[in-house]
Amino acid sequence: MKPTAQELAEVARELASREPIFHRPAFGTTRADMERQIDAAFHEVGASGRRYSRGDVLDVLEARHRDGVQEAPLEPSGLRCVHIAGDAYLVTYDLRQGDRLTRRATIWRRDVNGMWTILYHQGTVATDG
Repeated sequence: MKPTAQELAEVARELASREPIFHRPAFGTTRADMERQIDAAFHEVGASGRRYSRGDVLDVLEARHRDGVQEAPLEPSGLRCVHIAGDAYLVTYDLRQGDRLTRRATIWRRDVNGMWTILYHQGTVATDG
């Protein structure tokens, strides 16, 4: 069933609080925390164009948190949320990290327990134009 405008706005607020994905310590920093957020069928296409499996992403996240990697400040903007089907939503936004601008897309699904899981993510390097 298609969500009402009010329901879609609430979903957009919930998902905005989770983006950019994997950079929100409030949702966990351990591998187990990340495993709960990432669907078993998840895959990603990175800004480089490289494909990443769920395991690849979990390994990177685990190392990032273990090693205390510091990144440039993250500045998301222009978030949009679109209902795809059932409990699946597409979130798109721009992300500035220092001098780099990427266009981001994440497909989220709410499971039967009301928990959000990530099905797919893509980042594409962009220019300001």
